[in-house]
Amino acid sequence: MTADFKMALLELLRKHQGEPEADALREGLRWLAQKLMELEVSELVGAERYERTETRKTYRNGYRVRPWETRLGSIELKIPKLRKGSYFPSLLERRRRAEKALVAVIQEAYVHGVSTRKVDELVRALGLDGVSKSEVSRLCAELDERMERFRNRPLEGEYPYLWLDAKAIKVRQDGRVVNMAAVVAVGVKASGEREVLGFDVGAAETYAFWQAFLRSLVARGLRSVRLAISDAHEGLKRAIAEVLTGASWQRCRVHFMRNLLARVPKHAQPAVAAQVRSIFAQPDAVTARQRLQQVADELGSRYPQVAAFLRDAEDDVLAYMAFPAEHWRRIHSTNVLERLNRELARRCDVVGIFPNVAAALRLLGTVLEEQHDEWIASRKDFSPESMAKLAPTPDPSAERDNLEEMVQGS
Repeated sequence: MTADFKMALLELLRKHQGEPEADALREGLRWLAQKLMELEVSELVGAERYERTETRKTYRNGYRVRPWETRLGSIELKIPKLRKGSYFPSLLERRRRAEKALVAVIQEAYVHGVSTRKVDELVRALGLDGVSKSEVSRLCAELDERMERFRNRPLEGEYPYLWLDAKAIKVRQDGRVVNMAAVVAVGVKASGEREVLGFDVGAAETYAFWQAFLRSLVARGLRSVRLAISDAHEGLKRAIAEVLTGASWQRCRVHFMRNLLARVPKHAQPAVAAQVRSIFAQPDAVTARQRLQQVADELGSRYPQVAAFLRDAEDDVLAYMAFPAEHWRRIHSTNVLERLNRELARRCDVVGIFPNVAAALRLLGTVLEEQHDEWIASRKDFSPESMAKLAPTPDPSAERDNLEEMVQGS
């Protein structure tokens, strides 16, 4: 191994001899980082590349590209992926960007004199007393550039499943504290990878805001959405129907159960919940719809409002059963976003009140980008085999041709 390393190093030196010093150093650092990652992965796998051994635990599974910001400039690293488990290079820091964003928000609030008591305590604990406005501007500009690059990146390929959710945050605007909506979109590609597709902050969770947000995703390349999963916000439902033409809508089952049980006396809630959950335990859509009607009939005499609510929601709450059964556990609710929402809440609670919308986008963007990277590095939530069971996406041009043939034939 030592001899191979020496030969590779000599080859690298000869290759870049005569090039500018910075370029040669940057390429040398990239080469060394790649070698270190390969050594780490070999130890994690339990075998070298193409080696047969009893100690092997898993196999390599290609690479993912990630930029590495260094003093020599940005270096493009090819980070190895594994079939089982995940790998993250020890030379990189997992949570570095989000912590920098949090510090930037705290600094900005401190400099503008709008921080809460909790933020003031954090500022002192971090030793940030007397931080200059120029330092705040420098750090914020660095983070904003990266956040906007991630937020506006092109979306490539098809995304059959799309989850949408919103979180209330507090922001200072025009000298007063207002409630605003932070919205997030997460999708699964046709190949099975989960991604953060977009995010934004708006004055309120209205139809116009959701419509503009979904249109921005479509403009960036979002296509072939087969199922959109969200709560039953009327503005969001309307925006999904108008912008994501051809997509079904799945009402989040968790939110649905909460809304349904709110119509039932507290002492009867466990029994009613058990009856309703029996609907979702059915093996297919036909029996589930039959069971839903039975439960509605059983509840009708005692709780007519609940029975009507259940019948009205039939199509929306059972939409997920039109898709492969392997996916049901993940597509019947917005629980896929549960961990992500907890992380966003934890970071937002630390800040308390954001000094402005830009600060909110900065923190949201860095947290979401880190989660996006972790999802890409980890195993797929949806196997390629199960994703292949989805029916082919209709081709609009083919449909038009068939329609023209039918018209001409008639």
